Parts: sequence; C-alpha cells; structure tokens
Amino acid sequence: MRDYLLTLCVTAAVTYLLTGPVRKFAIAIGAMPAIRARDVHREPTPRLGGIAMFGGLCAGLIVADHLFNLNGVFDLSNEPRALLSGAALIWLIGVLDDKFEIDALIKLGGQMIAAAVMVIQGLTILWLPIPGLGTVALTQWQGTLLTVALVVITINAVNFVDGLDGLAAGMVCIASAAFFLYTYRLWYGYGIEAAAPATLFAAILMGMCLGFLPHNMHPARIFMGDSGSMLIGLVLAAGAISVTGQVDPDTMKLFEGGERGATHAMLPVFIPLLLPLTIIAIPAADLVLAIVRRTWNGQSPFAADRGHLHHRLLEIGHSHSRSVLIMYFWSALIAFGAVGYSVHSASLWIVLVIVGLSALGLVLLLMPRFTPRAPRWAEAFVPPRYRRRRAAHAEPAEADAVASRGQQRSEDAHMASPAPEPASVAVGVSGVNGATAIGPRSRFTDRDRADSPR
Repeated sequence: MRDYLLTLCVTAAVTYLLTGPVRKFAIAIGAMPAIRARDVHREPTPRLGGIAMFGGLCAGLIVADHLFNLNGVFDLSNEPRALLSGAALIWLIGVLDDKFEIDALIKLGGQMIAAAVMVIQGLTILWLPIPGLGTVALTQWQGTLLTVALVVITINAVNFVDGLDGLAAGMVCIASAAFFLYTYRLWYGYGIEAAAPATLFAAILMGMCLGFLPHNMHPARIFMGDSGSMLIGLVLAAGAISVTGQVDPDTMKLFEGGERGATHAMLPVFIPLLLPLTIIAIPAADLVLAIVRRTWNGQSPFAADRGHLHHRLLEIGHSHSRSVLIMYFWSALIAFGAVGYSVHSASLWIVLVIVGLSALGLVLLLMPRFTPRAPRWAEAFVPPRYRRRRAAHAEPAEADAVASRGQQRSEDAHMASPAPEPASVAVGVSGVNGATAIGPRSRFTDRDRADSPR
C-alpha cells in the first residue's frame, strides 16, 4: 500500500506543479475560447489542463517502474506500455481540439485508433464470465470490438459530464478510488496478479485528478479541456479492461464445483468488472440521455447543448458548488455501493444503507434553495456563505461613523488631484476568470476610485 500511496502522491504533486505553467502557456498561445451559449462560466478561461495531467501520468508510471513492489507489473505485463501509447495518442488529439476545435467525427476516429493501439499491445478483454453459461472465451474480433466500444463509451461519458468546475475530475477521482479498493482486494486478498495493472492505473488516475482539482474548483482558473477529459476517461476504461475477463474463477475458490456454479456464485464479485459503467453510472446516464435528446430533436448526437444533468441542477435553483457536490454524492453512492455489494452481497445492511442514502440524495435534489448554517465554533472551517451573518447586527452609530470617514476621504482625494487613467493591459492577459496569469493586476476596481459616481 505504501508504494501505491507514493505513486499517487508523486502523480498528484507533478500534476499540481505543472498546471500553473500550463495555464500561462495556454493563455500565451490563445487556447482560451470565447464564451459559448452552453457555457456556465462568465469569463474566458484557458484550457489545455490535460497537458499537466499527462505529465502526472508519465511521472506516476516512471516512479512505479522504479519501486520494488511495483516494477514487477512492467516485467510481467505489457499493459502499462499499452496504456501510455493509447494515452499519448488521445492526449495529442485532445490538445489539437482544445486549440483548433477539430471535428467531432475526427475525434471519434482518434478514440477508436487509441483503443485499437491498446488492443494491439495486449490490453484487451479475453473472456467474460456469464451467469448460467460459465466463462465464455471471446474471439479476437469480439474482444477487440468490445474493448473499443468500452473505451469510446467511457471517454465520451467523461467528456460529456465535464461541464462544471471540478465536476469531471472529482467524479473520476471518486470512481477510481472505488475501483482501486476493489482491484487491491483482488490482488492482495486473492493473490490474483492479473489485477495488479488495474490497481496501479487506479492509483495514478486518483493522483492526476487530485493534483488538478485545486486549480479547477469553482471558480476554475483553468479547464482540463478535451485533452484532459478524454485522457482520464481512457485511463479509467483501461483499468476496467485490464482486469475484466482476466480473473480465473477457480483462483478465488468461492465455489467448489463446476465452472458454471463458480461463475454463478461470483456474480456479485464481477459486478464492477462486467459492468464498469456502474463506476461511472452518472456520466453514462448523461451520455445516453444526451444522445436520445439530440436525436429526438433532429440534431447530431455530437451537437452541444445545455440539457445535461448538471445544467438541469442549475436550472432548478442549485448553486454551482452545490450542483457539483450533489453529483459527487450520487457518484460515490453508486460506485462504492457496487463495490460494497460485490464484497458482501449477502448483507442486508448494505442494501439498507444504499436505500437510505438514496433517499437523502433525493431530499437534497428537492431543496435547491436551502442554505445550511454552520455553528459558531465551526465557522472558521467553512466557506463564508455558510457562516451566520453578523454584519447586519452591527451598531448603527459605528456603521454611520465608518461611512462618514470613508466619504470624507473620498472628497479629499477628489479635491487634491484627479484619479489617474487606468493602465492599459494586453488582451488575453488580465481578467482571465478573476486572475492574472502573466502580468500585474490593479488592486482597485472602478467603483472604488475617488472620482467614480456612487
């Protein structure tokens, strides 16, 4: 576990440290598109955050290759190299799209090619355990088609959900954490070496998301763009493909007897593997609804709109941050619920906990305007919007005195000399989502100047 934590921390640190320079680079080359009708943010924000995330991926793989307990993954399997090859290709396509806005069909073709590259190097589904039939071996073409389909669906599901600050990175981080717990249990609990690459991929993916989130939380200073959303979607799909169909039912010894009975008994265990979309159920549902909605309206399935789930949360009255937290909640409930059920499928309390948390989630959805207030002792640890307002109870005399002093200072400054003209700033440098990347920023706004109307 220590080696995985070290790999995760190195990946997160490299991603975090690279994001700042990448932001400056994105602003310098103009990778900062204008506000579109479907966008939620109010100011132009640089993209290309996927460059930093790809750097974190490379750093995590390099560190894992030099660790004693993890370098065996590279010796016994070619899957890490296959992942790096596919990730490099999909990342390059995403960078070009963030800068030049390439066609959707070209991106789809690139996603298929990236998946095919991983298949050629051995990262593919070999067989599937099907209840009632046992372990069904797949032909080469069947395994290839199923692998490519899984990669394309996962990439586009993550790409579709990337609509709010911190949403995609947080949801994928939650999914990878749940998947890490499951694959780690398979490897060390049952001694199945086939689960080792997937465990490594999940740890690295968590580090990529955790390192990028501080820069991407609302209000975001940089977006991951397609270079980041498609990258983390591919890594998530690669982890599921790496372990799906490569676990021998007899090695787990859950059922003594025939192969068909073993597969039947292992059905709860294979839920996160056979159905990896349960780990990203919210993005997958958003993807299906978007395709149905656009096709029903006579539009292309790749046409952008404001009908995604996070847009609906904003429309019913939820704030930006609360919409993201609600999506986090449902992602964690589904992902960890599936993993918990796969471990203890006979426990009734797991089902009861899932049902209770689902009811809580529905209550949160139906109370968009409810703002909780933290107790006095906890106000220092929560954002200002959750603190009790004390300014309204200030003494009137003290407030009037402060206002009169401020007005007197403004009049004196106005009589002394006129306010200087604001310095000109190059376009694309200042005013980028509330921060300045490569230049100074004025400390005062126009409304705070002495000669400004009040």
